[in-house]
Amino acid sequence: FIITNMANQQQAQKAAELQAQYQQMQQGLQQTYQKIAELEAEVHEHTVVADALKKVEGTRKCFRKIGGVLVERTVQEVLPAIEQNKKQIEQVIKSLTSQLEKKSKEIQGFRTKYGISNAGDKGSSSSGEGENSSKNTSSGVLV
Repeated sequence: FIITNMANQQQAQKAAELQAQYQQMQQGLQQTYQKIAELEAEVHEHTVVADALKKVEGTRKCFRKIGGVLVERTVQEVLPAIEQNKKQIEQVIKSLTSQLEKKSKEIQGFRTKYGISNAGDKGSSSSGEGENSSKNTSSGVLV
């Protein structure tokens, strides 16, 4: 009786460890989704600002926030920097999307290997997006 009780305890402990590991993997996946959503909002913000700046003269003054300091520049100086930043953010999004696909496959393999059900999962792509819109209130450029 004691041996079977110890075996049951070990199985329960292993199951708890596997569940904790699975939850960590899910949290990592959720964080990646949230970061992608945040960066997509930044790309949209950059697009809006770039479109606005394209409609004005290149010699017109504009202000750009750099490291918490508002700096006066001209549109022709700021516009290329905004477009470059947008391209870099888009590259990061591609990289994160690739990581997301790898993590998803890894989690699916983990589920299959250990027979973990999908019933406890939350909607992974929709949570957290409302919070991100309130975080990104500063565009960094004033026209």
